[in-house]
Amino acid sequence: MTETNRIEYKRELSDGLEKEVIAFLNYREGGILYIGIDKDGNTYGLADADGDQLKIKDRLKNNIRPSALGLFDIVSEERDGNAILKIIVASGPEKPYHLKKYGMSEKGCFIRLGSSAEPMPQKMIDELFAKRTRNSISKIKAGRQDLSFSQLKIYYDEAGYSLGNAFAKNLELLTEDGAFNYAGYLLADKNNTSIKVAKYSGKTRTDLIESNEYGHECLVKATKQVIDKITVENRTTTKITAKERHQANLWHPIALREAIINAFVHNDYTNEITPKFEIFTDRIEITSAGGLPEGLSKQEFFEGFSVPRNKELMRIFKDLELVEQLGSGIPRILEHYGKDSFSFSDNFLRMTFMAKETTIEESGQVGGQKGGATGGVTGGVTGGAIDAIDTLTKRQKEVVKLIAANPSITYNEIADVLSINESAVGKHITAIKNKGVLIRQGGTQGYWEIKLPKT
Repeated sequence: MTETNRIEYKRELSDGLEKEVIAFLNYREGGILYIGIDKDGNTYGLADADGDQLKIKDRLKNNIRPSALGLFDIVSEERDGNAILKIIVASGPEKPYHLKKYGMSEKGCFIRLGSSAEPMPQKMIDELFAKRTRNSISKIKAGRQDLSFSQLKIYYDEAGYSLGNAFAKNLELLTEDGAFNYAGYLLADKNNTSIKVAKYSGKTRTDLIESNEYGHECLVKATKQVIDKITVENRTTTKITAKERHQANLWHPIALREAIINAFVHNDYTNEITPKFEIFTDRIEITSAGGLPEGLSKQEFFEGFSVPRNKELMRIFKDLELVEQLGSGIPRILEHYGKDSFSFSDNFLRMTFMAKETTIEESGQVGGQKGGATGGVTGGVTGGAIDAIDTLTKRQKEVVKLIAANPSITYNEIADVLSINESAVGKHITAIKNKGVLIRQGGTQGYWEIKLPKT
């Protein structure tokens, strides 16, 4: 594959990295930068891909302004037996991006033209800066400043991170003058953000039978609560035919989870409108505020081009493994639902997923499995022993408890119960195996064996 307007190759990590990334940030479609492949598409690989990955993250964090955190993803891949790095860059919402040391000048700003990064003319720099939005959650000062973040710190601890005293600045939860911004407000322990999940008895909104309100707390916690609620509603159904019996959920669980998270991360909160979730007998509707981001077409949206509306939220959701990588959500949904499931207006985006037709419904299996698998082990002898393993994180202990309850449990089943993606499950299981707690017996058709430390 040759270089294109969205693909750039570099044989090795060089001084021109920031220039290429800035060009993609300023480009309306973003782009992908491969390190370890030459201009002709030949794979050379990297001698120290892990070390280069850390260097890249540090350079992009410190040398580009406005901050590009939340707008790029670094993925380690293997090609032709060699380790390479793939840098996925989203189109930035605060153009023009520039080199910190040169500022918004032709020497510091770049734009993608064809397959190369070119200096941006001063006229274009001035025009982009004049259009830069000031109405974003990072620039809006929170209405209250007495904010605490205990819940957010717990989630970071569970993910294996420790938030220091400067976390608010590092996570971009402050305005330029040091006050908490609206992103900080959304992630605080207490706020006035209300999230509704409504359930109706039929196919219309005339008969509301259940109304659940979440929120008024850290947006991450509210997201997890909505995922859990809708997971319970996404019951297993059975369809019996003349030849066999088919079992499936009303909605595909991975696509549904991606849609919920997408609604939270990309919602336009500047008018204090929150996502809405509605469950009907024949469908589920997920509505988020804000139409397509400026400059993004429907075709580009469906192809996975990423223009994060709230890069601060995107970064935190990625840190906490709720989001896998930039631009992956919509393609995952489209694997199971068509483009006609999406409807756009100037101010809203709605996703409508039709329920699968069934003849017999076996209610409560998802919720029962979740409660049984998690609660059945917790507090028991095995659960207590697992809790005593100091080398495991809280999330890793949850994984081991699920395996203790069902040694043949799949990655997908663990992901559904814990409301994380399969990639995150794989990382946790690898870490647990490396600590000597898990052993796989019998290959892919086998089971897990737990090795508890001797007391």
